[in-house]
Amino acid sequence: MKILVALLFVAVLVTLAFSFQSGRPIPPGMREADKLPGPADVPPINQPASGRPSPDVMREQARELALLAQTIPADVAQISNGTLPKDMSEKLKRIGKLSKTLRGELSR
Repeated sequence: MKILVALLFVAVLVTLAFSFQSGRPIPPGMREADKLPGPADVPPINQPASGRPSPDVMREQARELALLAQTIPADVAQISNGTLPKDMSEKLKRIGKLSKTLRGELSR
């Protein structure tokens, strides 16, 4: 009697294990998509293969940064006269972005 109960218990466990294991079937397209390269496998488009930016790009960014920085004293003088230049905020944001970019490229 104990053997029959034990066999019945094992049969129920095996049946439950197979029912949980099957779940929903995986469509064939999903298996093919798993074989494709993911975003980590694809090199970035806008970066050179060496990982270092080209000197021409850095030179252009430095030139733009210098030109923008030269306009700030005149804008500050306008503020002290009571007028606020409308593009000063954008200039300061661009200066911050360029300096951050150049600093990051130099630390590579």
